[in-house]
Amino acid sequence: MTNDNRLLGADFLRATACLGVLLHHLAFRMDMNAVPDAAEPVVRFLVYGSFGVTVFFVLSGFLLARPFWLALDASKPMPSLRTFTLRRLARIVPGFWLALVVSLLLDLWLGGKVLDGERIIRFVAGLFLVSDWHWVTLFPVDNNGPLWSIGFEVTAYLLLPLGMAAVFALKARSWPARLAWLGVIGVALIVHVLVVQYAPIDEVERGWNHGLVGGAKAWMPRFNPIGFFAIFAVGSLAAGVQVLIQSRRGIGMDIIGGLAVLATALIMALNIGGLTEGFGWLGIPYAFPVMPLAVGIALATLPSSIYVGRLLDNGLVRFIARISFGIYVWHFVIMWLLEKLVRGSFRTSGPNGWATWLQTSTAVLVITAVVATLSFYLLEQPVVRWARKFERTGRREDQPAGAKAVS
Repeated sequence: MTNDNRLLGADFLRATACLGVLLHHLAFRMDMNAVPDAAEPVVRFLVYGSFGVTVFFVLSGFLLARPFWLALDASKPMPSLRTFTLRRLARIVPGFWLALVVSLLLDLWLGGKVLDGERIIRFVAGLFLVSDWHWVTLFPVDNNGPLWSIGFEVTAYLLLPLGMAAVFALKARSWPARLAWLGVIGVALIVHVLVVQYAPIDEVERGWNHGLVGGAKAWMPRFNPIGFFAIFAVGSLAAGVQVLIQSRRGIGMDIIGGLAVLATALIMALNIGGLTEGFGWLGIPYAFPVMPLAVGIALATLPSSIYVGRLLDNGLVRFIARISFGIYVWHFVIMWLLEKLVRGSFRTSGPNGWATWLQTSTAVLVITAVVATLSFYLLEQPVVRWARKFERTGRREDQPAGAKAVS
């Protein structure tokens, strides 16, 4: 950790996760036949930036569980659930709701969509953060696909205190408490298997060729809230380990943390040629459990590193991490807008396709950075500061500065 109580490595992983998802959507629109031979391996790798989603979940589990582990090891009561809920709502809801509402209005205005019953149900489910429970509602709007993951995140937020309450009830400390958390992960995996086994989905209009709703049917039931909580819970376990080893600073932590970061890139590279969802063990997406474990090891060790954590968490990375939530919720609708307003912006086939893709991608990156920055400083940060006024005095959990802008 740094003198200002930041957890080294967390900002780097958050920044690369949001950029990975953004670049995944850009690379996915590129005609590989128009990519120069020298750049083809890079573009194919960027297609698997979708694995950034699992980084987000592990990171959220890590940062949000850490105050619970600190309280548990100090024989204190569980952190205030009121404060926990206020912070989560303040951090997630304003930016998400704004992106959701703007996306729907743009889809009705420029996309020519009709506000029919299904579209209303999807939007309302997204608005109330429960879109993750059914394939019809998984994508709240048509033109901003990445919003699907927010419901999964919120479910994980709800399940974390329940799992922690079970561990607190055991009155275990140190490593036995971490072993108990393995039981929580095990229960989540069992429920995930039951969902996959006993919640089958029919084949009618199932598949991405039938639009987002058809794509949601293709994802589910392997994409389900409990399976994603298992990913989130791996990050929570990493937080428990980090709390126990945080005083063991040394070059060994640099080596382990650095290798873990490299392992995440290697895992993505090994999946090239397969599905970008990277279905892993038990059908859980994004190379479960190896990808979450690699991210968790990096998060557990980099705060105790001497050099690597500080190298990774440089000024630019910290800024990108700060605005990462805005990057995530706005980049896709910005791409959609460019496609609607600028003729030929994503026509990447033919001899000029590579240049067109580079120009359009640069425009997306710049516009997204500007919008995300405005979102953070004019909406997200002010709401978080306002919400802090409603927290009970004397119950402020140990929350590292690097966790304040967690999505």
